[in-house]
Amino acid sequence: MKIVGERFDTHSALLERYRDYLQLLARLRVGRRLQGKLDPSDLVQLTLLRAHQALDQFQGTEECERAAWLRKVFATTTADEVKRYSRGKRDVRLERSLLTLLDETSMRLETWLAVDQSSPSQQVLRQEQLVLLAEALAAMPEDQRQAVELHHLGGYSVADVGLQLGRSKAAVAGLLRRGLRGLRQRLDTNGQR
Repeated sequence: MKIVGERFDTHSALLERYRDYLQLLARLRVGRRLQGKLDPSDLVQLTLLRAHQALDQFQGTEECERAAWLRKVFATTTADEVKRYSRGKRDVRLERSLLTLLDETSMRLETWLAVDQSSPSQQVLRQEQLVLLAEALAAMPEDQRQAVELHHLGGYSVADVGLQLGRSKAAVAGLLRRGLRGLRQRLDTNGQR
């Protein structure tokens, strides 16, 4: 029985490591869409619960496979929650469009990291970097995090970020400058652990 408990703890820790990553995906792609209906933290918690319950369905062994599987669980969970709030029937197109959006967001994150790697060990390293990026973003001051996410990861112009945050373009530029500087420092610190 102890082996089962240890395996449970190991899987729980592996899934928990992706909490900030899933939070980032929720803020970038789902948060505005469901604003007022679902809190991104609740959605991430539900995703991790469902992933834990379905661990026996995960067939992969690599970090990138685990991240892709979690994105799929997240997309399905999000579609289910949207359906629950709209009281409509299951819309497979919605699940696919959410999964596509999440995959695009993940690809944008990878591109932003500017890492072009293809071997299995390099894919694991890239996934590790994505998780560290999500953790570093989660530790930033809220206004700086929002500005960096919207501009660099969401693709919004400085003017559009200003409109969303209720700030001037100059204020957004300052947030971006301070945010990127802090993000670099956090990533350098995390890389040295």
